[in-house]
Amino acid sequence: MAAPTSALVVAVAQFNAVLGDLAGNRSRLAGLARQAQARGADLMLSPELGLCGYPPEDLLLRPDFYRACARELELLAAEVPEIGIVVGHPLEVAGQRYNAASYLKDGRIQASYRKHRLPNYEVFDEERYFEAGSEPCLIEVKGWTLGLNICADVWEAGAAEQAAQAGAQALLVLNASPYHMNKEGDRLAVLRERVAATRIPLIYNNLVGGQDELVFDGASLALCADGSVGASLPRFEEALELLQLTPDGRVSGLLLPEPALEEQVYRALVLGVRDYIGKNGFKGAVIGLSGGIDSALTLVVAAEALGADKVRAIMMPSPYTAQMSLDDSRQLVETLGVRYDEIAIAPAMGVYGEMLAQEFAGTAADTTEENLQARIRGNILMAISNKSGSLVLTTGNKSEMAVGYCTLYGDMAGGFAVIKDLAKTFVYRLCRWINREREIIPDNIIVRPPSAELKPDQKDQDSLPPYEVLDAIMEAYMEQDLSPREIVAQGYAEADVRRVVRLLKISEYKRRQAPVGIRVTQRGFGKDWRYPITNRYADEW
Repeated sequence: MAAPTSALVVAVAQFNAVLGDLAGNRSRLAGLARQAQARGADLMLSPELGLCGYPPEDLLLRPDFYRACARELELLAAEVPEIGIVVGHPLEVAGQRYNAASYLKDGRIQASYRKHRLPNYEVFDEERYFEAGSEPCLIEVKGWTLGLNICADVWEAGAAEQAAQAGAQALLVLNASPYHMNKEGDRLAVLRERVAATRIPLIYNNLVGGQDELVFDGASLALCADGSVGASLPRFEEALELLQLTPDGRVSGLLLPEPALEEQVYRALVLGVRDYIGKNGFKGAVIGLSGGIDSALTLVVAAEALGADKVRAIMMPSPYTAQMSLDDSRQLVETLGVRYDEIAIAPAMGVYGEMLAQEFAGTAADTTEENLQARIRGNILMAISNKSGSLVLTTGNKSEMAVGYCTLYGDMAGGFAVIKDLAKTFVYRLCRWINREREIIPDNIIVRPPSAELKPDQKDQDSLPPYEVLDAIMEAYMEQDLSPREIVAQGYAEADVRRVVRLLKISEYKRRQAPVGIRVTQRGFGKDWRYPITNRYADEW
């Protein structure tokens, strides 16, 4: 096969698909293709399943979904006849279903590739829906022979090497790779393995946008044949960038540095909120402020994502609410410019007390009365949500979700859990990053001991180990799958490990009823955590 003699210009269309909006996604892809052509591109590459959005989940079990995707694919081919485009889409052939990528040119589908590796781990369920392909797919563009791969195909050996052996002179990879902390380094490492094995350059185009609990960060990149990074696209935003492939195995284009981890997580949260609210048609967001750090962070993220005019903060003080909590909340909302209201819950607490006086006669006050306060607040927030058409954003963090330090139908009441996958220690870290240039979140909120303020002088650490200890045990047990014995061997007190693991296990019924929330770690309490509620398994000690 003759070596290419001229450069190839590939447009990387890193775009934000709306899942299920087939006509809308087709129109966006066609518009991007026209822009790419006008800017001199020879070919446009789009993300994995970009025609329908990712992940379609059980839509992929519906025969009509495949028929609709096939119609839109044919319309797209007819709509952009001049420039070649590579499009990801679901494909059904003779009753078999595939995760596919097709090359469209001259008004028709020229070739189709079927994904070889079907991930069935973490948040992925592709073996539930698709059959695996086995053949390489090569396309010819301007004297270049290009191989197609899809996402997981490059995370292990096989498909990329097969394309190179068949004659590919460069590899085009369509991806829907969701974000989690430190993912970018993992991606680069596996892509370098594929380039080292194939000795050909690689262009990796990743989806961007929020889809329920997942956030896709974009961060598309290209590697030269020697494994060096020749181009990297923006993170957490759409982009249409032109990259140049040259016969010497080089790829060149926009080259952006990797942001700090705090910035990545913040932008992931912002994008997740913006797309969940926007794609689902809510008018805005409602947040219950407490004067604590979790609700403060949630409010900052919401204001950044939606604009201050679409965010409303509700402070619902009880007789146990400290004046400092009121003062700090007022300062925060003034800084952000969001609407703020105070609704005291003491009258409702009194009514509940009267209603339940006979039922509770002869018993001491306990968490029952504390939970009633949280549930009164949840009812108020949901009433405002119903009346306004804005969604309640809950404010619980991962540490609380792990050990059940939250109230069903109380602080868990709402539609979207913004910081559900952030450990408490990282909540503090992120708030300090937000304040790196000026005080946005009042310093009092960051430095004061955390408290639910449901009884006098209450502190979180009255009921829980220090968050530094709790978070480390939680991460070891639920993210790394270490046994309690192995966690104790790392130096943690056996009493703390037993306490955290027990709380984690008995709180599963709460987590199963929690709102969906943004995933930013490698394992969150969502699609990739599937433990039984009824469970008597005894851990290894």
